[in-house]
Amino acid sequence: MAKNNPIVWAPSQQYIQRSNIMRFMERYGIKSYEDLVTRSTADPEWFWDAVIKDLGIEWFTPYKRVLDITDGLPWARWFVGGKLNIVHNCVDRHAAFPQASKLACIWEGEDGTVRKLTYQELAVQSCRMANALRSLNIQKGDRVGIFMPMTPETIIAAYACSRIGAIWIPIFSGYEAQAVASRLNDCEAKAVFTSDGFLRKGHHIEMKKVADQAVALCHSVKHILVHRRLGIQIPWDKERDIEWKDCISGSNPDCATEWMDSEDPLFIAYTSGTTGKPKGAVHVHGGFLVKIAQEVAYQIDLHEKDILFWFTDMGWIMGPWQMVGTGAVGGTIFLYEGAIDHPAPDRLWQMIEQHRITILGISPTVVRALMRYGEDPVRKHDLRSLRILGSTGEPWNEKPWRWYFDNVGGGCCPIINISGGTEIGACLLSPLPILPLKPCTLGGPALGIDLDVFDEQGQSIKESGRVGELVVKKPWPAMTRGIWKNPQRYLETYWSRWPNVWVHGDWASVDEEGFWYLHGRSDDTLKIAGKRMGPAEIESALVSHPAVSEAAVIGIPHTVKGEVAVCLVVLKLGYEPTEPLREELKHHVEKQLGKAFSPDTVKYVKDLPRTRNAKIMRRLIRAKYMGHQDLGDLSSLENPTALDAISQAL
Repeated sequence: MAKNNPIVWAPSQQYIQRSNIMRFMERYGIKSYEDLVTRSTADPEWFWDAVIKDLGIEWFTPYKRVLDITDGLPWARWFVGGKLNIVHNCVDRHAAFPQASKLACIWEGEDGTVRKLTYQELAVQSCRMANALRSLNIQKGDRVGIFMPMTPETIIAAYACSRIGAIWIPIFSGYEAQAVASRLNDCEAKAVFTSDGFLRKGHHIEMKKVADQAVALCHSVKHILVHRRLGIQIPWDKERDIEWKDCISGSNPDCATEWMDSEDPLFIAYTSGTTGKPKGAVHVHGGFLVKIAQEVAYQIDLHEKDILFWFTDMGWIMGPWQMVGTGAVGGTIFLYEGAIDHPAPDRLWQMIEQHRITILGISPTVVRALMRYGEDPVRKHDLRSLRILGSTGEPWNEKPWRWYFDNVGGGCCPIINISGGTEIGACLLSPLPILPLKPCTLGGPALGIDLDVFDEQGQSIKESGRVGELVVKKPWPAMTRGIWKNPQRYLETYWSRWPNVWVHGDWASVDEEGFWYLHGRSDDTLKIAGKRMGPAEIESALVSHPAVSEAAVIGIPHTVKGEVAVCLVVLKLGYEPTEPLREELKHHVEKQLGKAFSPDTVKYVKDLPRTRNAKIMRRLIRAKYMGHQDLGDLSSLENPTALDAISQAL
């Protein structure tokens, strides 16, 4: 970014003084934000201990040590010896007088139905469901899938699992059966929460049917707990399926909350990498709670009277992020189940006005999609309740960033553009509301995160302004505790390139005034409309079609979705490269992985470029597709003629 890229927002003194982060700085005698950043990374044990005290996070048994790196940085342990539970901190302590009647959750269905849940009601319902799980012999450490739309029951299910120490598995509500099954099988889930369905653009999305198909492929799943959102007729197995209402109405409203070790697993968030099956990132009670509470309190400055709406799904990390963060601070979370522009383009703005939402988080993809309708739908509504705008999921470009800033925030709300990831469990980069902003910036390193930008030799180029690899040099509390059942994959994926350095897979740069920016992925992972998907999963779906011998998938820029999937396929003998087959392959992927991951383009080729050990070189495919003349190092390319085949296909 150029040095003269302008500062477009600066906080008023009143804005600064009411902020949570200023309270923290005054409490600990820190004079400037720069001093706070320096101290938080130089002395992380002081910083995280101070955060816990400032936010009043409660422990059943106090921790004896903040950080233990005896086993090395990749296996850092936090808040050693401490016992706690996120349910106590996010629900139970707010459910007691005088906060019992405070709203914990507001939900709106696409059909306009509105439901509200107080902290006391959330506590009682999560207790009832926790007792129901125990009656099904779900115990501490067992895994339970949550394949549900964004309804209050999704939150109740997660807290019910945590209350008894079970590990929950949030699964994207738009996945098809095979994608759901791969995640349930990997963690050997004993039960699954699902819904009969939900509404999207006026249509019934029938989730129970998908759950049934997925469970048919999972021998470990013994029970499906079903919430009736739509009240439609659904297939039913009397030996396996259980009505949500029966669990809630027939269970004791009191349930003892399990005392969990700080390092006990909380949930497994599945993310996609560049090879093989999805990776199960393990997150724990202590580290996830402390880091997310810190981010929601300080980065987006949530106070108890705030209503936070982050348009996401429980299957993406921002779902658990907003649930745990809002609960830890004692605010109100807003949930919505359907399309953001249905039945009219002003649906989002209407909900903000009606519910007086104060903090809104949406992705650049959503902004680009809403820009198509112009400014009139926004101007129809009073959005003055908003004071913070958030975004995540992918890099911005300036035009939609300014549209969001000017039209939605009226030029008065900072855009807290955060970036982290499923494995991060949190943010690596984030501005704060007390700092000035430039368009598209991510501000700088999140508090307590020791970031740098490396060149190919592992040397810091942060001060040069050049684009390089975003890396982390010290552990942080919400860092994944490894890949479920695959510690070697965890080490190889994040820690193998340079000693004691986490390589995140993003291109980053820092301008001359210290503002940080991201420039897309440095690995092959696709981000389609902010949703991450490994090319290997789409390739596997393609190869499962009887016509396909081989497949390679790349991501290319798209004006609305940010990135879309382009698939190159090699057909088996006897199959012709026809247009009907092309559409059939797109539908085949959509059927297995979900509509969100339907390929944008399918191209037929006779060969794919590969290394001598048979690894497909997606980098070269993408370079060819994008028309780059300089293809870089070709020394490991085994079959140069494959590049000619790609040129012919294009």
